[in-house]
Amino acid sequence: MSTEKLRYIPTPEIEMPEWKKISVDSNLPDSLQPLRELSKNLWWVWNSDARDLFRAIDEEIWEECEHNPILLLDRVSYNRLIELTKDEEFIAKMHHVYNSLNAYLEDRKALEGPEIAYFSMEYGLHDSLKIFSGGLGILAGDYLKEASDSKVNLIAVGLLYRYGYFKQTLNLHGEQMANYEAQQFTKIPVQPAVDKDGNWVSVEVEYPGRKVVARVWQVNVGSVKLFLLDTDHPGNSDEDRFVTHHLYGGDNENRLKQEMLLGLGGIKALKKLEYNSDIYHCNEGHAAFIGIERIINIISEQGLSFAEAQEVVRASTVFTTHTPVPAGHDSFHNDMFKHYMGGFPDKLGLKWEEFDMLGKAFKTEDHFNMSYLASNLSQGINGVSMLHGDVSKEVLKNLYHGYLPEELEIGYVTNGVHYPSWTAPEWKQVHKRYFGENFPANQLDFDVWKNIYNVPDQEIWELRKTLRLKMINYVKQRFTNNWIKRNENPKIITEILGKLNPNVLTIGFARRFATYKRAHLLFRNLDRLAKIVNNPERPVQFIFAGKAHPADKAGQDLIKYIVEVSKQPEFRGKILFVQNYDINLAKMLLQGVDVWMNTPTRPLEASGTSGEKGVMNGTLHFSVLDGWWVEGYRENAGWALPAERAYDVQDFQDELDAETIYNILEEEVVPAYYDRNMGDIPERWIGYVKNTIAQVAPDFTTGRMIRDYQDRYYNPQFERSKRVIADDYKMAKELVAWKEHIISKWGGVKVKKVEMVEGFTTSFVMGNDYPVKVKVDLNGLSPKEVGVELVITETSEEEGTKIFDAWEFEPTGCEGNLCTYEYLVKPDHPGSFNYSFRLFAKNENLPHRQDFKYIKWI
Repeated sequence: MSTEKLRYIPTPEIEMPEWKKISVDSNLPDSLQPLRELSKNLWWVWNSDARDLFRAIDEEIWEECEHNPILLLDRVSYNRLIELTKDEEFIAKMHHVYNSLNAYLEDRKALEGPEIAYFSMEYGLHDSLKIFSGGLGILAGDYLKEASDSKVNLIAVGLLYRYGYFKQTLNLHGEQMANYEAQQFTKIPVQPAVDKDGNWVSVEVEYPGRKVVARVWQVNVGSVKLFLLDTDHPGNSDEDRFVTHHLYGGDNENRLKQEMLLGLGGIKALKKLEYNSDIYHCNEGHAAFIGIERIINIISEQGLSFAEAQEVVRASTVFTTHTPVPAGHDSFHNDMFKHYMGGFPDKLGLKWEEFDMLGKAFKTEDHFNMSYLASNLSQGINGVSMLHGDVSKEVLKNLYHGYLPEELEIGYVTNGVHYPSWTAPEWKQVHKRYFGENFPANQLDFDVWKNIYNVPDQEIWELRKTLRLKMINYVKQRFTNNWIKRNENPKIITEILGKLNPNVLTIGFARRFATYKRAHLLFRNLDRLAKIVNNPERPVQFIFAGKAHPADKAGQDLIKYIVEVSKQPEFRGKILFVQNYDINLAKMLLQGVDVWMNTPTRPLEASGTSGEKGVMNGTLHFSVLDGWWVEGYRENAGWALPAERAYDVQDFQDELDAETIYNILEEEVVPAYYDRNMGDIPERWIGYVKNTIAQVAPDFTTGRMIRDYQDRYYNPQFERSKRVIADDYKMAKELVAWKEHIISKWGGVKVKKVEMVEGFTTSFVMGNDYPVKVKVDLNGLSPKEVGVELVITETSEEEGTKIFDAWEFEPTGCEGNLCTYEYLVKPDHPGSFNYSFRLFAKNENLPHRQDFKYIKWI
């Protein structure tokens, strides 16, 4: 053996490894299988015990998974799962939660009342199911949860988007970046929707020259089933797979494809799943094609004419509009619309011109309007707040020629929020102690909420401090992670985090960044704002969040501006913008800030629900009197900017509103928060919190909202719909025959003579009697079929022409076709008025006057 030492070690030649893929599937032990079932019903989203159960499995992974229990169970280590099987306390809690879900579902197996089919383009149920963008989706998601809680017989239909809406990041300059992350359908709470034979349901929707196949998925929302359509599968072309890639994504043509899929395909899906609902609720005009598909089915299956089938569909359809401006309603250019819908008139027995007018107010219009279609195929139409109901009458008035907007049968149901989803667990515990164990099941008993006055001020103040600290800590963590990722200056990060103070008055502003929301108002006078936030004795801090639509450059510029301001030395840690506004961030802000601010241009806020979520948590609202706040505002329970508009020039109005905001902050909000008693408690502020919960919150739950829909729309329309379809659609056929008869005679109906006492046309004397007679040639119609009324209007510069009163005449006799109508006018109000006479077709089986628009002004 050589004794020579090794002089040097050569570098060996090593081949690189050939990596082979291997996957390790989660293997949930049999004793933990209830967790799997719990994860697949979104009931856990609003059940505190269920969320605590999942968090206890592994809190770190729970946060990494963004509270998605399906993902959580796939990521937890096998060793941890084995540990849980031996944890008697955990197993006991799991069975308690699992039994609670089963008992909840069992209690909802036999539901009373009409079955409602609810259609919406988006649903905001949880961040793990990315099929929503903002307020409309959150509202729809809350509505499904409440339907389950309130034992309403409801199913829902929407679309399953591969990428959903975008995830927001901001670069170093504050510019919004839209990031789209594909959803793995196996990692979210969806499952194939199957028919009675266990086959996965799919439907075909006709696009020009081809049929697109959509798979149907099911989401369990408590006892409510939500069915979602998806075209992103290998059976379709790339172009058609794209249809359900993005919520509100692509161009206007893709939007039309999505709305055809939702409306036409949605009805096809329910038919395959053997649902035949009693009432169909169209949540926004996106779903208006449901009426077309239903009419096609009724014509083919029952042998009715289009007009008869339309009577059936109208009687059983409700249309809710959420949009306060005409430009916000979806419409499609004539050429494109005809390219996609050109074959549908034949299926309906109509000419193209007749079909086209279902989405138009005037023949000369060059776009087909989906809200017009929904209105023409719905008996019930409503806005989403009292003010928005009136605004909607103005928006849709062109469909009802001859009527003044205030006469229209367009009502309202003010939006609400789902109490269990948005109320902090800490508040729920207080409510249980003081409102009773039956709360929130008895939330519609408004007197129960007044028990908040029995809660000691100290207890409420400590709770508010706890929630503010929790929110500040969450924001700091989220803010730090985001800023480090984009390589922000560590010095600025440290300075901001050091200045964010859990004891300082904190005001939140978070919503979609559209220009009409006027997030810029607070920044009109930066010097004054700096004095407010940096007051050494009474400082204030503002937290902003929100996304701008990827195509909204003005909204994105506003975000960038706020970020730039927040980095200025005097505003660091005083103004903060937190990126990627989602449900979890919304909850933390709404529960933790002291004041929720909203500054839209009136009346462009249809309802708004973020502030409603705040008041459930004792967060005081500070807003323009618009949307829900018109009904919600109470003195000493929040603050309001004046409803009256002082300037026609918007910039001047913005300047005035900004000054008003500064004044209210300095003179009312800040003193109320910082004025303390001997125990360091802000008594006046706590009084405002109590007033908010007792006097404001009860009116704005989805419990109240769904009851209003039942009372104003679902139940009355269900009763009328049963009459319309009874005895082989007898009433529908008779109404159409009657309308045809009226139409054939209406051209010959003429007023022959109007007899009024002398002086009627010049002046009245209040309290005197003025008999009026109108003689009408009815052209073969009966006096029961033709009404005569005197319409009185008054005109003002502020409101224009409005109806003051309308008096219907009584028929007193006929000679052949000539009939006399009389009314005794007895004025009881002084003033200057205008008057005119109007004839209208009458039938006791019509749901309301505008259902049959045949009128004549004299």
